[in-house]
Amino acid sequence: MKKNRWFWIVSLVGFGLDQLTKYWVVQSFPNIGDTIPLWPEVFHFTYVINTGAAFSFFEGGAKWLRWLSLGVSLALMALAWWGEKMKITEQLGYGFILSGALGNGLDRFLFGYVVDFLDFRLINFPVFNLADVCINIGIFFLLLASFSPSPSSKASS
Repeated sequence: MKKNRWFWIVSLVGFGLDQLTKYWVVQSFPNIGDTIPLWPEVFHFTYVINTGAAFSFFEGGAKWLRWLSLGVSLALMALAWWGEKMKITEQLGYGFILSGALGNGLDRFLFGYVVDFLDFRLINFPVFNLADVCINIGIFFLLLASFSPSPSSKASS
């Protein structure tokens, strides 16, 4: 775990925050569909459940999505454990993606759905959660890593 330390830190913190916020939503909102406007008509906390993938694609597909989340999670952990030491941006990218895959994957295994609650109404965006945010942050870091030179390309120039 020492080799790719930031991968493990980010994945555990992101997973923990995701699960904590979902637990808060389930405990704080009596009914699915309940909402708290933080900035009326712009941003609300709205309790919804999602049996599909991001943005409710593949609605009702939680059965195969749980296995996809598990496969992605295991592959990322194997990469960090047995693979080479990654650049910091790669560790952050894969760590954030793992935290999101674990967070939504655990929900799908335990409940058959994912709890979503971040509701941007100004742009009519689908309701989402912190696991979804983590996955997108991870993709950003991996894109950043792909545009930065690798150590071997510096040595050869």
